[in-house]
Amino acid sequence: MAEYQNLFTTVQPVGPASAGVPLPPGDSERIGTPFFLHLAGRLGNAQIGPVYLGWLGLASLLFGTLAFNIIGFNMLAQVDWNPLQMIRQLFWLALDPPAPKYGLSIAPLNDGGWWNIAGLFLTVSLILWWARMYRRARQLGLGTHVAWAFAAAIWLYLVVGFFRPVLMGSWSESVPFGIFPHLDWTAALSLRYGNLFYNPFHALSIVFLYGSVLLFAMHGATILAVGRYGGEREIEQIIDRGTASERAGLFWRWTMGFNASMESIHRWAWWFAVLCPLVGGIGILLTGTVVDNWYLWSVKHNVVPSYPAMWVPTIDPALIGVKP
Repeated sequence: MAEYQNLFTTVQPVGPASAGVPLPPGDSERIGTPFFLHLAGRLGNAQIGPVYLGWLGLASLLFGTLAFNIIGFNMLAQVDWNPLQMIRQLFWLALDPPAPKYGLSIAPLNDGGWWNIAGLFLTVSLILWWARMYRRARQLGLGTHVAWAFAAAIWLYLVVGFFRPVLMGSWSESVPFGIFPHLDWTAALSLRYGNLFYNPFHALSIVFLYGSVLLFAMHGATILAVGRYGGEREIEQIIDRGTASERAGLFWRWTMGFNASMESIHRWAWWFAVLCPLVGGIGILLTGTVVDNWYLWSVKHNVVPSYPAMWVPTIDPALIGVKP
């Protein structure tokens, strides 16, 4: 048992630092001297480094840092360059997109132009990092599942910040950079278009969100439960079934009603997680471009009943007697 570990063991097997598999010809070297961190070893492998960055990684970090600094300095300017006030009000600060009057043009810097620049740099950073993930996986002989999962998240990012604003004809339809302001944008979008809860793609997105959380939690709990039998050695268990794999599969059949292997559960969880931003992005993309009111759409398609009017609009006294 000292050879393997899980979350509950206190043993940390430490051997010579590993530099990893050889890199393909033409790649830059990994950087940093590897070292061991006890706290990291509590959760997994204790070795930190060396790190491979490469030109794609370096370019991605450069553009990401530029975007981060543009957003940060704009927020700092909003509190009169007071760092303490920036920390205090950080959740409420925002870098807003241009006003509707600018349409899809580049606005003046202090009227949304900085948002245009930051959005461009951040998008370039994300795409470069995706290319880095894909290229690293292929060169190491891995599948590209992680890169495509990341692409699903990038899809949702592009929908709310690029695709939908372009279809709507205005950058003002996009999301501001900020914590609470972006949540306010979501709430305002829902109110404006008849409640996103009636959007079937939003509903599917929530199903996959909660479903993926449940599946990952169940899988993680199952592996920890059979850790005493070496269940954390999942790859070995997949190709050479043993006590841990047999017991875990039997437990799932008894309690969940269907069989899941140590390989198939990862496919279940991967698809559930990836479909969350994919279908969510479709729902947002259709909002305002195809469907103007999701509640009325749901009534029309017999998804929800039409509720009777429960109130009568109050007439503004200032308009009484005013001729049109």
